[in-house]
Amino acid sequence: MRESNSWYSKLLGRYAHGDASHSCYPDTSAFHRGIGSLDLLRALRGSRLAQRALSLAVQLPINQPRAGGSPSDFAAYLERLEQEIDTIGCHLGAQQRVEQFHLAGGSTPSAAQLLRLMSQLRRRFNFLDYDTGDYSIELQLAHADWPTMGRLRELGFNHVSIGVPDIAAASGAALIWQDPRHIRSLIDAARALNYRSVNIDIGYGRAWQTRASFARKVAAIIELQPNRVTVFDYADPPQRYRPLGRFAASGLSDREDKLAMQRQCVEQLSLAGYRYIGMGLFALADDDLVIAQENASLQRNCQGFSRHADCDHIGLGVAAISQIDGLYVQNHRELQGYQAQLDRGQLASWGGFRCGPDDRLRGEVIERLSCDFALDIRRIEARFGLQFRHYFADAWPALEQMQRDRLISLDEASIAILPAGRLLVNSVCRLFDRYSGAPRVQAVSRAV
Repeated sequence: MRESNSWYSKLLGRYAHGDASHSCYPDTSAFHRGIGSLDLLRALRGSRLAQRALSLAVQLPINQPRAGGSPSDFAAYLERLEQEIDTIGCHLGAQQRVEQFHLAGGSTPSAAQLLRLMSQLRRRFNFLDYDTGDYSIELQLAHADWPTMGRLRELGFNHVSIGVPDIAAASGAALIWQDPRHIRSLIDAARALNYRSVNIDIGYGRAWQTRASFARKVAAIIELQPNRVTVFDYADPPQRYRPLGRFAASGLSDREDKLAMQRQCVEQLSLAGYRYIGMGLFALADDDLVIAQENASLQRNCQGFSRHADCDHIGLGVAAISQIDGLYVQNHRELQGYQAQLDRGQLASWGGFRCGPDDRLRGEVIERLSCDFALDIRRIEARFGLQFRHYFADAWPALEQMQRDRLISLDEASIAILPAGRLLVNSVCRLFDRYSGAPRVQAVSRAV
């Protein structure tokens, strides 16, 4: 059994770099316009020739009705999305298996729209038989019920993430926590329909929240026993919440209250049997991701933790990211630009990043630390042909300080994240991130 987390407020205050970064390396802040459609086409050709398995992610507009969009606007977006699916699908092989699929964005299409979208995807891509792959969808609580869960299951989805934001009270003067009975109904539906997992989000750090009210909220979620719980700071919410301006407008807690809420959430979840996977994600012991982490087979791609990160990752939709053999290509970040490029018969590529040998090394180090809470230095040295301590000489003093603070154990052969450091693993990872402002070191001279 893996060790539990330890809580040391002084260390959290000292390092305090958050835990939401490094969903992939490099971060999108390093993307640039020098990468375009031709780079993506060459990468797709290489993927087809190698017959590598695929991970697909489709990005829908976030909270379209709230953003002032109309049903006709959403239908127009889906038409452009189908066009992109056809264009990308033509450059991939019919035998490339889709082992992972994620429908993101928070907007819930109508039953007819979703059926049409999934039919189009299945015509162009080689989806696996029922329940063989990991196929997930993000839902807004207001747009989900038993019939919705049934339709999604029939379409092959076996993982669901339910966004549970706090909602405005009738007076508009405060925000209140959602009634858990609706969530219970959806979790009951997921169990009856044999979904593999249900994820629920818990946000902390709102100015109106108290430590006691937040503890009750966490206890209510724990009682429902979702397979996974994602804990996030309202100052840095998951992507599907960011367009909701009321999060920022309503104010945030002070640092002391925020740390107290984070601590009690971690302690409550740990006592209830949830394991900390990392980056704000907790899961029950029999969850697929926990098992993968214990087997040292957990990986990350730009969608987060995965059992299939060795797949080539194809992103479809506005701002979606494709990740193929060290190449990152992001679609246009603005809806208007995304649709305009497709209307001109072009791919929707906006920019991206191509990893060199140094970036591959850093990405591997960061991935193993964030997935395993450990790093086999000797394996890294053998793979990349370098002396780790010499190569990361500028970072070594900071690592030694973390060892003195008992965040990590460190020697010439390995790094291990100790219980006190698991909630701060991002602070360890950023020492190896050349774009974070952490110590910079020489470049890798050997190609890998």
